Amino acid sequence: MAKYRLILLRHGEGAWNKENRFCSWVDQKLSSNGIKEAQNCGKHLKALGFEFDLVFTSILSRSIQTAWLVLQEMGQEWVPMQSSWRLNERHYGALIGLNRAEMALNHGEEQVKIWRRSYDVTPPPITESHPYYEEIYNDRRYKCCDVSHDNLPKAESLKDVLDRLLPYWNEKIVPELKRGKMILISAHGNSSRALLKHIEGISDEDIMNVTLPTGVPILLELDENLHPLGPHQFLGDQEAIQAAIKKVEDQGKVKSAEK
Repeated sequence: MAKYRLILLRHGEGAWNKENRFCSWVDQKLSSNGIKEAQNCGKHLKALGFEFDLVFTSILSRSIQTAWLVLQEMGQEWVPMQSSWRLNERHYGALIGLNRAEMALNHGEEQVKIWRRSYDVTPPPITESHPYYEEIYNDRRYKCCDVSHDNLPKAESLKDVLDRLLPYWNEKIVPELKRGKMILISAHGNSSRALLKHIEGISDEDIMNVTLPTGVPILLELDENLHPLGPHQFLGDQEAIQAAIKKVEDQGKVKSAEK
């Protein structure tokens, strides 16, 4: 019997997900498909009888918008929400805005997989000449963080994501779990992967093969020490979920017509 249960969710498809671009810290709203994914997620969680006490999101719109839509579908709009940059997507540095398939064509699929999926490889850092530098670092939301503006990352490995996420997990989320609250975390592909790595003790090598589709809720059942009672569970139509996982994996491959 699980002592604690937690739902982890990668936000619905964003505009740049649809365009197969490295989105990272550029703020994007959900695509029309992403809105449907979030709404369907809410419908499914409601049908399963979930009732949330608290929601955690990043400070990026696609994470927050997903949480809103999920709660709206569940009739739980009143549930308190807390947002932190520590749940943000991984900072992809100089890769931000680039198309993954084009990068695979130019640099090879293996290199793109390493940039996307490896644990401790950091992409080249963003510089002030990057077309999205000003948009990110002049955004008012980053003047309200719990670190100085100068100490915000310019590029991150998955290890870096976990390092900045863990204090928030341990100091903010874990105490609420231990108070018996049912929690939804609406985050991103890499912040969710980092958290799964920590909770489930996934190895540095195996985390490369963990892929999370957009808009699919993940159930974690934990014992009194917050150790998993089994592997994480994707909730929903399993065939559709596997197809969605393959779609994400294929984003870093050269398109067939280009091979």
